[in-house]
Amino acid sequence: MATKTYSETWDLDVFFKGGSESEEFKHYIKELEEKVLSFTNQIQSYQAQDSEGLDEVLTTFANVSYKMRQAGAFVSCLTAQNTKDDKAVEWRVKLNDLSAQFQTSLTVLDQKLTEFDDTVWNELLQNEPFREISFVLNERRQKMSEKLSVEQESLINSLGVDGYHGWGQFYDHIVKNIQISFKENGEEKLLSVGQASNKFSNSDREVRKRVFQDWEKAWGEQGDYLSTTLNHLAGFRLQVYKHRGWEDVLKEPLQYNRMQKKTLDAMWNTIVEYKKYLVQYLERKAQLLGLEKLNWYDLDAPIGASESKVSYQEGAEFILQNFKEFGEQLTSFTQKAFEDRWIEAEDRPGKRPGGFCTGFPESDQSRIFMTFSGTTSNVSTLAHELGHAFHSYALREVHPLNKGYAMNVAETASTFAEMIVSDASVKHAKNEEEKLSLLEDKLQRAVALLMNIHARFLFETRFYEERKSGNVSYQRLNELMLEAQKEAYCDALGEYHPLFWASKLHFYITGVPFYNFPYTFGFLFSMGIYQRATEEGKGFEEKYIALLKDTGSMTVEDLAQKHLQADLTEKSFWENALKPIVKDVEEFLEMTK
Repeated sequence: MATKTYSETWDLDVFFKGGSESEEFKHYIKELEEKVLSFTNQIQSYQAQDSEGLDEVLTTFANVSYKMRQAGAFVSCLTAQNTKDDKAVEWRVKLNDLSAQFQTSLTVLDQKLTEFDDTVWNELLQNEPFREISFVLNERRQKMSEKLSVEQESLINSLGVDGYHGWGQFYDHIVKNIQISFKENGEEKLLSVGQASNKFSNSDREVRKRVFQDWEKAWGEQGDYLSTTLNHLAGFRLQVYKHRGWEDVLKEPLQYNRMQKKTLDAMWNTIVEYKKYLVQYLERKAQLLGLEKLNWYDLDAPIGASESKVSYQEGAEFILQNFKEFGEQLTSFTQKAFEDRWIEAEDRPGKRPGGFCTGFPESDQSRIFMTFSGTTSNVSTLAHELGHAFHSYALREVHPLNKGYAMNVAETASTFAEMIVSDASVKHAKNEEEKLSLLEDKLQRAVALLMNIHARFLFETRFYEERKSGNVSYQRLNELMLEAQKEAYCDALGEYHPLFWASKLHFYITGVPFYNFPYTFGFLFSMGIYQRATEEGKGFEEKYIALLKDTGSMTVEDLAQKHLQADLTEKSFWENALKPIVKDVEEFLEMTK
């Protein structure tokens, strides 16, 4: 039983009182506008190769960047908690405009970095205050050398506000109006997509099937709008690549994730070899549910006659209890997050689907968003998002410009926290039935990260290749998704989800290209870290925090070499990371034979 009562709604007033109508926030945005303009003027007057002036410029850069992220985080929280908050949407448009102005100034700065003589530049980076941020500065200089002129890149930023990012916002507009009808206890309800998605873990197959049919129908009704949106997003991005002379659509996502193509290939190739074990699990689960093959809506179905419900309070205590097994800093940090109302978990209509964690850098705080409906999977999601928040906490004393870590290592910290909870829960299960249920929950996530994400990756790479030749029709998008899912799941399912391209928000996020493989990387990379943690015990927490501190200032290959003495371009690392999953499958098969 839970010993404390934690609020299921977050506190945003601590940042700006009054939500989207906040006068405080209105003044903050006005101040931000002035600072962006001031930064623009500072950049314009800065003379390249002036090291003292560069220090001042970088200090302003870090300051404005913090304010941008603070404002962006607040607006993200407002639009997530209430999809019908039109004022919050107005703020989002305003911030996109400000962000474009800021990015244009940074493009000018990056161009001036390329004007440094190589010898002068290398000497500069040997001295403080530049030595500490040398990786980030070199990275910015290198990226700019592969882009267009300042004028052209600035034009792209400006056009992107109402073009590229505008289409991303249009997706949000479509989603907020989608409702899924659901009949419960004789009463007809209209569920948000977030609420409806939680029904896929219901123990009653008829409920899952009915929700899935209505789910497909609801997304299908918006199919024309959604396919148009996706085509324009990809089209904009491809035009930018074309003008820069980038032929490979993975160039930007790999660059963004500070990752080599060789690493990505080694990861996927090894996963494909090991999928046979997951297929064995899927086949056994189908048998246990009395089915020839699982359908898409059966993937998250619980094993057993009834679904075990967990209250939010019980879930919170469970997470805290298991975090204690790892380390004191993670535990005390998580306690603070619960007590200070950093989490929005209430199950109510009007919320956007999914979960996220966002940082408020000026306040040294984070906020976590999700919809908690009492499933084991919800507890895992909560632990996952707390892992993201702890990552930000670990970086609190790092130089502001060294805090910009990419999605793949971001998903490492979150998955690591999730793993602590899931692994400990299996070990401390009260009985065999509970142990089986918890073990199965772990395997569900393995399927999601190694098969579902692979389907997204296959779909997106193939879609982008076809989009180079012109618009890809609604029907063709369904075909591409179906092909990708059949390949990724090794044809182990009976019925698939061809409209997944429409219902998955990640395909429409404009801030991060190819928002798919970073999840799988983070999952397996954290597996490697977790194995090290289990070997070394509680003393590993300091080493873990040291690794997190380096995530914003290293390539992932160097990060793994420094902290794990591992080569990510080699198959052996990924094989080792997959071994615990094989062990879980074997245990599941043994328990259910």
